[in-house]
Amino acid sequence: MVPGATRKSLLKVRIMDFITSTAILPLLFGCVGIFSLFKLLQRIRMRAYLRNAVVVITGATSGLGRECARVFYTAGAKLVLCGRNRKALEELTKELTASPATKVQTHKPYMVTFDLADPGAIIAATAEILQCFGYVDVLINNAGISYRGAIVDTTTDVDKKVMETNYFGPVALTKALLPSMIKRRQGHIVVISSIQGKISIPFRSAYAASKHATQAFFDCLRAEMEQYEIEVTVISPGYIHTNLSLNAVTADGSTYGVMDKTTAQGRSPVEVARDVLAAVGKKKKDVILADLLPSLAIYLRTLAPGLFFSLMASRARKERKSKNC
Repeated sequence: MVPGATRKSLLKVRIMDFITSTAILPLLFGCVGIFSLFKLLQRIRMRAYLRNAVVVITGATSGLGRECARVFYTAGAKLVLCGRNRKALEELTKELTASPATKVQTHKPYMVTFDLADPGAIIAATAEILQCFGYVDVLINNAGISYRGAIVDTTTDVDKKVMETNYFGPVALTKALLPSMIKRRQGHIVVISSIQGKISIPFRSAYAASKHATQAFFDCLRAEMEQYEIEVTVISPGYIHTNLSLNAVTADGSTYGVMDKTTAQGRSPVEVARDVLAAVGKKKKDVILADLLPSLAIYLRTLAPGLFFSLMASRARKERKSKNC
């Protein structure tokens, strides 16, 4: 009688003989090779798509917009940097052009200064943007403002201010640039939304509302632009370690001026910018750049809304209690 250990050893040998004597191992290596080739071709196509592409970035002077400017510049894109602060745009341009040489040919960025929250400035800004290179390949709607406050304390003027910057501004700029894209039957509209465009958390009503509206508008735009071969990408990050909460507007219209713990612990804007670059290069339609819990919350809101609402109510109680301490 063969001992148990010997029997197991013989079984292992027979299994290995079976694997190596059939097509399983070659097939496995073949699959790995095909997958690697696919990824390589995908990277090559992404680089070719962005190299020499005219990319417009709003809110380019700080935070995620600034880092997006860096990664798209390094990828060889022809940048049009937009923001309210001309001096900050000039400093960024100098910084980019002074950066070490790369394997990809880079191009000196153009600058267009305007306030996205000013409807009257957008038409003139659009004309200036189109004068830079004559056309736009990729528009990245990144500029935005955050909000902190209780609904009962918030004036309607604050709601309008947040909507003007986060929703009406990007919509107006997109509409202004669309005709030139449609004429060329080529273009890519990108909007930096938020995880709060899919779920809402207490004391963020104006911000969440603006991002929900953004999600809905650009989802509609994607369907309507398909016939013109124009891509639309909505990117929804979670918390990013930027000055967004510091610059947030409060219920009475004043500046929040506090770095939230969640924001301080958020992802690096450098890392998120690289993910944005990849999402645009791969022409993804809807991208969530958030940790596990916020991502799960999206499904919880759909599959178990009662539980989700209870959790949000509990969060509101805790946050209200902490503020009253």
